[in-house]
Amino acid sequence: MAGLSKRASSIKPSPTLALTAKVKSLKAKGVDIVGFEAGEPDFDTPRYIKQAAIKAIEKGFTKYTPASGIDELKKAVCERLKAKNGLEYEPAQILISCGAKHCLYNVCQAVLEEGDEVIIISPYWVSYVDMVTLAGAVPVIVDTKEEEEFRINIDTLKKALTPKTKAIIINSPSNPTGAIYEKKDLEEIANIVLEKDLFVISDEIYDEIIYDGYTSVSIASLGKEIKDHTIVINGVSKTYSMTGWRIGYAAGPQQIIKAMSNIQSQSTSNPCSISQMAALEALRGPQDKVKQMVEEFDKRRRYIVERLRDIPGVSCFEPRGAFYIFPNLSSFYGKNWQQYHIKDSTSIAEYLLDTVKVGVVPGIAFGADNYVRISYATSLENIKKGIDRIEEALRRLK
Repeated sequence: MAGLSKRASSIKPSPTLALTAKVKSLKAKGVDIVGFEAGEPDFDTPRYIKQAAIKAIEKGFTKYTPASGIDELKKAVCERLKAKNGLEYEPAQILISCGAKHCLYNVCQAVLEEGDEVIIISPYWVSYVDMVTLAGAVPVIVDTKEEEEFRINIDTLKKALTPKTKAIIINSPSNPTGAIYEKKDLEEIANIVLEKDLFVISDEIYDEIIYDGYTSVSIASLGKEIKDHTIVINGVSKTYSMTGWRIGYAAGPQQIIKAMSNIQSQSTSNPCSISQMAALEALRGPQDKVKQMVEEFDKRRRYIVERLRDIPGVSCFEPRGAFYIFPNLSSFYGKNWQQYHIKDSTSIAEYLLDTVKVGVVPGIAFGADNYVRISYATSLENIKKGIDRIEEALRRLK
């Protein structure tokens, strides 16, 4: 039998989805697992959004739509980007896709060539590297430091640039760290982008989930020049607890959006018609549920930071946005308990799952092996139980 393609052999399945599947399998067997691995809000999709979907079904809005999405939803995206970021786009500059992840894949396919280099800031969301690789380009990982709030050092960024650099991916607020790039940081990055004539792929999927008076600034909002170099990626999954509805959107220069739309037309065609109507209601409907969800996330964030910082040997950056915390557990590497020898983030995640039934994601999946990712998109009750178990497991390592 003929073998797999090189591109298929070069990528790995999503470690977060794989671990979530393992945790769900254990739960299905009746095991008392506290799962901190899932990157989705635990709240139900607001009722008014679900009602819009039901109405769409009842009206027979169940056929194909234009491959790039319906015009009304594109207009709502334009309205949202103007209200949130002061960004002016036309519907022809908007693409509706099957989730923000789909948008990111489309843009990589549309702008990257074989051998291009793409700056990816570590810790990074798990799929960036593989998406760049699938497009034939080369991921160039630039590390950040916890003591610098996981924001890229501009001198370090400059050193990573080569004549082959084509793009830089920015994720603010960040998955997995919860870091936010402030305006002054983005201005420095924008200057480099314009000087070197690069693209910016700006992943802003968590831009409504922010705390402590911070604001989420889009790099595209810093001026016409940088806007013309930026593809903004967003969606309804995180803000409206609509992960399974699979609606994301991209905004950018019309030529790039058209190319992305053509790629989508030959891969998935249109995103789900019913989900598009639900997303339309999400963007144009009342926003009070979003505020309530963020307030609840904030309570959990404060609790989990305090608890983790009280555990000897754990250092923990306080996230500014999203719903993840990224504690440094490297002080436990080299320690043991029974048959378990802790040597990296994978072994400590396995240890926590096996011994105290807590699911976390190894930091190596995000390019940072000293850390694990904990999602606080779960109830405060679960968080308390899970952190109790983590504390017990870490204290017995010798």
